[in-house]
Formats: sequence, C-alpha cells, structure tokens
Amino acid sequence: MQSKFIIGIDLGATNVKIGLLDSKGKILKKVNLTTKSFPGRLKLLAEITRTVHNILQEKKLHAKDIIGAGIGLPGPVDFKNGIVDYLPNIPGWRKFPIRKWFSLRTGIKTFVDNDVNLVALAESRMGAARNAKNAVCITLGTGVGGGVIIDGNIYRGSSFSAGEVGHMPIAEKGPKCNCGGRGCLERFVGNKYLLQKARGSFGSSISLERLAELAKKKNKKAIAIWQEAGRHIGVALAGVVNLLNPDRIVIGGGVANAGKVLFDEIENTVKSLAMPTQRRTVKIVKAKLTDNAGIFGAMFLVKENTD
Repeated sequence: MQSKFIIGIDLGATNVKIGLLDSKGKILKKVNLTTKSFPGRLKLLAEITRTVHNILQEKKLHAKDIIGAGIGLPGPVDFKNGIVDYLPNIPGWRKFPIRKWFSLRTGIKTFVDNDVNLVALAESRMGAARNAKNAVCITLGTGVGGGVIIDGNIYRGSSFSAGEVGHMPIAEKGPKCNCGGRGCLERFVGNKYLLQKARGSFGSSISLERLAELAKKKNKKAIAIWQEAGRHIGVALAGVVNLLNPDRIVIGGGVANAGKVLFDEIENTVKSLAMPTQRRTVKIVKAKLTDNAGIFGAMFLVKENTD
C-alpha cells in the first residue's frame, strides 16, 4: 500500500505543534507541547519523538506508512544538509544535525527548514499569499521571523538563511539582540519587549491580549504602544518592499492579533517610506492559516520534495 500520511512539526521557542496529516492536508491528529517544559535540546527532541511514536501507535500506523516528516525551526537551517545552524531564542542547538537524528530514531524520511519559510510556503499554497508570485511572510511572536517566496518558490539564499526580517537592524545604536546583532526589529517588537513596554504603563499583570482589547476600547496608552510597534515593523517592511518588490506581504503570529491599530500603522509607514512604484503593487494582509500554518508548511515541504 502506498504511503499516504505526513508528519508536520512546528518547533517554536514557546510551543511545539506536532501533526499527522493525510496527503490532502487534513489534520488527523495534533499534539501541542510547551517548549520550556523540556529543558535542553535532547529532552525536547526525545519528547517530540515519543509523541510521534504515540500518534502512529494510536492511528495504527508504522514508519513505512509515512511519506515523510517536515520540521520547521526558529532560526537559520541548512535545508540541504538538514543541520540547524543555531536558534537565536533557544540555546544549545548550534550545528545540530536534526534531520539525521530524527530519521534514525523514527525511520521516517525527514526534511527540515526555517519555520517561517514553512509558514510562507503554506500561505503561498493555500493561504493569504495564494496566487501571489512574489511574497514575503513575517511572523510576530516570541521572535520575528521571515520567509520569502520568489517566482512561487522559497528563496533560501546562498547559506539557506535568507528571510530574517526580524534581524534587520532598524537602529544603528539600538539594544543588543539574541542573534548577536544590535538594533534588530525583533528587539523592538518581539512579544517579550512589547510586554516590558506594556508593563511600564499598565503593571505586571497586563497581557498582550489585554493590551489589544484596551486599544480597541480607545485607551490612548495602549494605542500608542501598538502604533510604535507598527512604525518599527513598517520601517523594516518599507526596506523589504523596495528591495524585493513583492505582490503580497503576509503578517501572522500572536502579535498580529492586535489587529487594525497595528496594521494601519504598518501600512501608513510603508506607504510613507517605500518607493512609489513598489508601494503601489504591494498588498499587506493578515495571515489566514494562523495556528496550523507551520504544520501545513511542513506538509508542503515533504510533498514538494518527494513527488
């Protein structure tokens, strides 16, 4: 019997999502893990592997029934050789051969890539960037990730690490970033830093969800925080628009749930800073696939490299 199933794994700094999908993209089973509950790379990987085995056992499947596994990781990944270069927000992963490690322990053919490359792939195939030949996807969460689609394909760059919009410097003398750089976009709009700013105005119990609610209720301090974040994002994206001239910019991740107050400021900033020809053709839209985008992207990664 021909293999008809795919394992999709979205490994993030906050959560890990593991899904079993059929070849048509239906999620048959999904398990969420909390990344920090398993300190250290090997403990986390052991739990992911155990979860995959449990899913297969529950569904009465074996490794031979699986077309492949796709894994997205939050940092530069050598797609060709299956090696994690490093993960800016999760220590202990430098030069780790994850493809070999995972396939040896599961017997499943494995493919790995940057997590937002996979989100961009999914949004391009079935989401907010569908029918866009050239698109840029960014995710706003613990970190700020980016993925680039050129002529319908992921653009990975010469060392497979293109698309890191979150690590574009927007301030020459800005604060140090986990990536080793300074003044990166992520250092201003990652959820950790937005929370720090929000707590300065609203106290330690504030959440970003509550901050978004306050902005919708016209709270001036909340609006100001989201508008400042929108300006920072817009500055970076204006540079992206000028450089790549995309049809579509797709914005996802938890921070994007702030909604109109954030998106209006992003759009206004891009319009005011990007060159006229490029800004006329680009549409800035919210991601459609939300929580499952990484799992769907992992599915497409497998399908498009095994067909």
